[in-house]
Amino acid sequence: MKNAGSLILKITLVVTMGVFIWSGIRPYDYFTWFLEVVPALIAFVILAFTFKKFRFSDFIYILICFHAMILMIGGHTSYAEMPLFNWIQDTFGLARNYYDRLGHFAQGFVPALIANEIIIRKKIIIRRGWRIFFIVFTILGLSAFYEFFEWWMALSTGDSTTAFLGTQGDVWDTQWDMFSCFLGSIIAILGFSKFHEKQLEKENL
Repeated sequence: MKNAGSLILKITLVVTMGVFIWSGIRPYDYFTWFLEVVPALIAFVILAFTFKKFRFSDFIYILICFHAMILMIGGHTSYAEMPLFNWIQDTFGLARNYYDRLGHFAQGFVPALIANEIIIRKKIIIRRGWRIFFIVFTILGLSAFYEFFEWWMALSTGDSTTAFLGTQGDVWDTQWDMFSCFLGSIIAILGFSKFHEKQLEKENL
């Protein structure tokens, strides 16, 4: 079972690397591309250095890879111009391209389960209720900090970060971004934590 999981992980990593290479070929804007993919690159470096000391479950590594691919696709096309979500916008008469909402949802969903695994395996918080509370509001805090980062980049670079911000003229974009992240963390913990714990048992972690 462990070997099968490792094979799935290797395939996912290869696909993710393929998406990364594709994303860097004539993206919408190279500066925007860099800002979008650099968090994924930092995460992969950290995971590579910590792999032997703290190996996450295959479930978590796969989620991280999918999250990274969301960032890379957004970096290549810009969140406001992601073709599939442009089609969804036109087909259903939506007010905007909602790919950035997916990105912020993943920003809550994936880190929540990463935190869940660390807390369970390190036995940081034993009671489930307190664990859920801590994870959800920690992720919300990280989301707010990311909005600070976007704000600081906009102040320091001006119009060159317009695509990175991806507000699409929505004055409530920052609030929606944080809410999407908040919602993602809640759905992850309430809907997937038990499945996650079973995966940990299967992999003897």
